Amino acid sequence: MKITRAIDILLIEDNPNDVELTLLALKSNKLAEKIQVIRDGEEALEYLFCTGSYASRDQSDLPRLILLDLKLPKVGGIEVLEKIKSDNHLKLVPVVVLTTSKVERDLIQSYHLGVNSYIVKPVDYQMFISIIAEISQYWLSANELPN
Repeated sequence: MKITRAIDILLIEDNPNDVELTLLALKSNKLAEKIQVIRDGEEALEYLFCTGSYASRDQSDLPRLILLDLKLPKVGGIEVLEKIKSDNHLKLVPVVVLTTSKVERDLIQSYHLGVNSYIVKPVDYQMFISIIAEISQYWLSANELPN
């Protein structure tokens, strides 16, 4: 199956301020043209597995990068990560956890499940913008993905 890239980044984040800052950083640095924002874990799974309101979405249209918050309503980020990394079709998509959680258990569990990177969101505005730019630059420009 040929994988297409309809979007660059799937941002799974429920905090409106973090969504706004992330989109601002991505657009101002011209790092991603096509960004899909999803605000809870249940909707993220529907999107990724083409069920529910996303049943008509082409499953071969995978994002180049998933930015995943852990503290999500309905279905938590750890469960979303587990389902992504246990699926043969999705597990090659890079997932960067971008969270406020400094809990060691979350960090260890994320890496055990196959996360590609775990980043604690900085509280400083400029640092947040810089981190988003660095993440995007690496995963969308420098990193090679399989077809």
